[in-house]
Amino acid sequence: MDQATIVTVVQLSYVVAAAAFILGLHRMSSPATARNGNIVSAVGMAIAVVATAILLLTGGITSLTPWMIIIVGTIIGGGAGFYLARTVQMTAMPQMVSLFNAAGGGAAALVAIDEFIKLGSLQTFAVNTVPLHVMVATLLGVAFGSITFTGSLVAFGKLQGLVPGRPVTFAGSQFVNLGLFLALVLSAGYLVVTGQPNVPLLLLLTAVALVLGVTTTMPIGGADMPVVISLLNSFTGIAAAMAGFVINNPALIIAGALVGASGAILTQLMAKAMNRSLYNILFGAFGTGDSGAAAGADGGYAGGGSTREIGEDDAAVLLAYARSVIIVPGYGLAVAQAQHNVRELADLLEKRGVEVKYAIHPVAGRMPGHMNVLLAEANVPYPQLIEMDEINPEFPRTDVVLVVGANDVTNPAARSNPASPIFGMPILDVDQAQNIIVIKRSMRPGFAGIDNELYVNAKTGMLFGDAKEALGRLVNAVKAV
Repeated sequence: MDQATIVTVVQLSYVVAAAAFILGLHRMSSPATARNGNIVSAVGMAIAVVATAILLLTGGITSLTPWMIIIVGTIIGGGAGFYLARTVQMTAMPQMVSLFNAAGGGAAALVAIDEFIKLGSLQTFAVNTVPLHVMVATLLGVAFGSITFTGSLVAFGKLQGLVPGRPVTFAGSQFVNLGLFLALVLSAGYLVVTGQPNVPLLLLLTAVALVLGVTTTMPIGGADMPVVISLLNSFTGIAAAMAGFVINNPALIIAGALVGASGAILTQLMAKAMNRSLYNILFGAFGTGDSGAAAGADGGYAGGGSTREIGEDDAAVLLAYARSVIIVPGYGLAVAQAQHNVRELADLLEKRGVEVKYAIHPVAGRMPGHMNVLLAEANVPYPQLIEMDEINPEFPRTDVVLVVGANDVTNPAARSNPASPIFGMPILDVDQAQNIIVIKRSMRPGFAGIDNELYVNAKTGMLFGDAKEALGRLVNAVKAV
């Protein structure tokens, strides 16, 4: 097979891979087909990798050393990725996504930098200038990739507890960010205008972008981490697409563009779900992460009023004799790894003829789709997972709502208190149900750092304890009813 035929076959393979990416992404839009969508996308990526290897083997890399580096790197990276993906706990999945974003952005930036350095060492262009499209793609790849790399590492640190989850700011921090952004734009503009492969200036631009990734992510509070993860995922896609332009790889361009576009759309949808602008999320320094002050489980409440504690026996009677129950999962459910316990409780209730549904808020948890993935792990039937807009009209005619670890997304202050920082944020209308049971470890505020008015509602009974332990007690109590 001659080289021209091989190139044609490789290009057709890229088309097949791109089609798999698009189909897989489409199937990921529904929990019922998301697993299959992941498989389809993975097959597409495998096809792209094999096709690229064939192209390099037949017409590109001929010496042994580069191949050994590629093989060793693939084994180490692939092995680490496989191990981490198989062993990571669901509670740490957002951190895993952040690390993947960091790896993707960093790799794209390194590819662009490497190609730029090669251009600087080769006297192949008139007056040693870089073509405009190559220069622009390189600079965008370096900028987005570097910001994503350090920003994602900071996001990982916040989620892992290595960095304070609250907004970390200092006097004049926004002016520092503005100065860094202007330095980034001016240095990139100079390189574009001159067309010179100025490697030291590119390295300076890279350093500025790396610092900017840190200084723009540190002031973002834990309440906004799901949006930040989605935004950085979009940046990773943009960086990958730019790297694809630099090395002329259609599969990388298409895959990066799909990730970038879908991440940007998801970011906008999540910002809308929080009723906040992206600017406010990035520069509003909102939320306290996990460091909010706790107020004991003794009925006292910092926001005024008093809570009513309920025992598992009373809660079991309410649930067992209800006609309809809606379960609201939150991050506390993920922390306790109680998804299987909540499924066991739902199965018991359904055997008694109770209709059980799950209310899913777009920003519940710490990453987009966190609750869907968590409940899918426990084999909760997909039709029972109902999105916010669809489930909200059902709360007024629901006998019992069981809230497990969710906080800010159930806070009525978002509707009733104009002074609240979450006012206007769409929430689950839990307070409109006939009876409300909240499983919570303490009266500690959620990521937004504010008290939840739901807890002093006369219809609300607080069942204190770790979600897994409390659900276990509740399951035994239901069995005894």
